[in-house]
Amino acid sequence: MSGSSLKSLLTTAVRTGVAEARARIFGHILNPTGQRTSHKVLRKKLIGNKIAEWYPYEIQKEDPLVMAQQEQARLSKLEMLKRRGKGPPKKGQGKRAAKRNK
Repeated sequence: MSGSSLKSLLTTAVRTGVAEARARIFGHILNPTGQRTSHKVLRKKLIGNKIAEWYPYEIQKEDPLVMAQQEQARLSKLEMLKRRGKGPPKKGQGKRAAKRNK
């Protein structure tokens, strides 16, 4: 009976030794208890830089000429709406002010 227990003891020792050596060689984390860890998430490559490199440079936000052109287009559209009577109301004459005065 002691021979079989010795054999099982040796096999478990060999298994743990092999597992430790394999983890050390291949850079794995040894988790003999099987508890949940965050190592699987931390092992993945970071993707933030790849995503940032994929999208082109945003010239509209940096170039003052483009911003001035967009502002000019906005003002001209606002002026056209005002001529048609569709522009924003003056301060204190909107829908909420009209409801309050009734």
